[in-house]
Amino acid sequence: MRLGKIVQHVVSTKKLDGLTGNKFLIVRIIEAMRLTDEYLVAVDCVGAGEGEVVLIATGSAARIGTGRECAPVDAAIVGIIDSPDSVLNEP
Repeated sequence: MRLGKIVQHVVSTKKLDGLTGNKFLIVRIIEAMRLTDEYLVAVDCVGAGEGEVVLIATGSAARIGTGRECAPVDAAIVGIIDSPDSVLNEP
């Protein structure tokens, strides 16, 4: 699993049927308690919002986390960090 900070929502009016009803978010990856220049698009499974620090499952764990194991999902937000200061040092 990885940590990240939600940057913004992604709007997609046309997508595969297996992805309909999912909310997509752009997440900036956190490594060594710092924001990196790496971003990814993740399916939101927990109702996360912009600015929150989240836990991200990737690969097959992401598909299982969405409950749609046949969907083409590579990253899923599976948790919201209650104490973001404990995992992210921001200036």
